[in-house]
Amino acid sequence: MFVDKLITSRFGIKKIACKVTLKAMNSRMFYFLIANRLYLFKILAMRLLSLLFISFCFLSCKNEKNVESNIFKSVQIKDILNDSTLSIRAIELLNDKSLAFAANNGKFGLYYPKTNEWMTSIQSYDSLDLQFRAIAHTSTDFFMLSIANPALLFKTGDDGTMELVYKEENEKAFYDAMTFWNDREGIAIGDPTEDCMSIIITRDGGQTWTKVSCNELPKIKEGEAAFAASNSNIAVVGDKVWIATGGKTSRVLFSDDKGKTWKVFETPVIKGEATTGLYSIDFFDENNGFAIGGDYLNPELNKANKMVTNDGGKTWTLVADGNKPGYRSCVQYVPNSDAKSLIAVGFDGIDFSSDMGATWRHLSDEPFYTIRFLNDSVAYAAGKGRISKLNFN
Repeated sequence: MFVDKLITSRFGIKKIACKVTLKAMNSRMFYFLIANRLYLFKILAMRLLSLLFISFCFLSCKNEKNVESNIFKSVQIKDILNDSTLSIRAIELLNDKSLAFAANNGKFGLYYPKTNEWMTSIQSYDSLDLQFRAIAHTSTDFFMLSIANPALLFKTGDDGTMELVYKEENEKAFYDAMTFWNDREGIAIGDPTEDCMSIIITRDGGQTWTKVSCNELPKIKEGEAAFAASNSNIAVVGDKVWIATGGKTSRVLFSDDKGKTWKVFETPVIKGEATTGLYSIDFFDENNGFAIGGDYLNPELNKANKMVTNDGGKTWTLVADGNKPGYRSCVQYVPNSDAKSLIAVGFDGIDFSSDMGATWRHLSDEPFYTIRFLNDSVAYAAGKGRISKLNFN
């Protein structure tokens, strides 16, 4: 059985809405309180205020403890997939917590953690050697986008096979990353084929995709492109999207209306060469974001390669400038960390920060290209020849 059939069958994940029910006060007690003396009411009110104050302190301490629990000192790494022929730069956690990937050699697959089983398949198209570095999902479908010319975007079809929904033929075509705002609207980013970055958008759940005209996008600067290193140079929160560019110029493209209008923000990050600039960007919420990169050919370089924002990307500030880590291909916020904790990975290892990137702790020399968190202490990471499960302690 091919994995695409399984993907189709497992994407219909029920959304669970959590409801909090408040217990109604017993009516007899309510009437008793009303009839009681005023001074008893005052005593009750004072006790209630004290109880609220204690509860507030308890919750504050609990939240503080949750943030402190995200201070990692080590990481345990367990490989869950090994294939020396693969270079895996795109992984995606689905709604049911299963893990999807797509890679070179046209290979893609799905991992079921409950049974520890993999199902993989190979996507073919004519005689092309397909390489996938951008993937995404909705609650019903899985998508994967190939690099180079022609750019091919596939989605899970109704008949259980992968269906081609977008094709772009251009010598300069090279798509880097993709994601969805919701089940209907998604976006993919690629290198420029004209005088703007290549951006395609769907408004119908991925059935059709339209390339945004350069008349509606900021013009690129000389040598500006993007990197297909980890499927993470694009981030969305709510209706907003941020795109990190790199190369001789490295900036952040921004839209607050799901790609209908665009702005561009300058950054202080390293630039000037084809291999310099931003490789990865992540946002914890609409205001707090972090981006990392460097120089792929000079990975030890740690000047002007890490930056943070607290105003939604309008302004960026360099952090840990001149300190490790150097080049990293992917950065992700640790869930439930109040925008303080970050993990960065690259072919020189895994690094952790608990203070918004100001200082970093090197956790491992194990090389990875990309990482995604399952919860606030467990993640999956992928790289050359493997996918691993990471437990942070």
